[in-house]
Amino acid sequence: MLGSGEVTQWLHRLKEGDEGALERLMPLLYDELRMMARHQLRNERAGHTLNPTALVNEVYLRLAKQEQIPAAHRTQFLGVAGRTMRRVLIDYARARKRLKRGAGQSPISLEEATPFLSDTEAEEILALDEALDRLAVVNERGSEVVQYRFFSGLTLEETAEMMGLSLKTVHRAWIAARAWLRKEVAHDLGL
Repeated sequence: MLGSGEVTQWLHRLKEGDEGALERLMPLLYDELRMMARHQLRNERAGHTLNPTALVNEVYLRLAKQEQIPAAHRTQFLGVAGRTMRRVLIDYARARKRLKRGAGQSPISLEEATPFLSDTEAEEILALDEALDRLAVVNERGSEVVQYRFFSGLTLEETAEMMGLSLKTVHRAWIAARAWLRKEVAHDLGL
């Protein structure tokens, strides 16, 4: 893997509290982070205001505010970044719903509005987030696998490595969690 020694070095420095480490680390992992962001945004409508670059930038800003980022190696860092992307998308979906209800603001014209998500997309993301929270209560392992796979874009192999589990165990957890989430999200959306 290109630059993996350098990535490891900067992750170690990040863990030790080096304030400039995140700034040096991001360019090394930028292509992977953009690929994760594209994966996250692939089902969103065309032309929304948050593109992969903006999502990666938002992740950077949020990570920069954290006092400590628990990541000893590349896969862990990508897992943290993926969970942060999830939070960004959830926050945008919630903001979309607030704007839809007015949020105490005066009305604006449609030309002035540049919504990130359609109403349906915002509802789907919020339903998925709520279902993931419920899944974490009944199947913590499944919830963690979904977050690594869906929000971080990790492969089954990378997820197994990250969690210290066998590939077969992760694959079973992935299948069970996806089926459970499909049922829950469909129920929440009244489908």
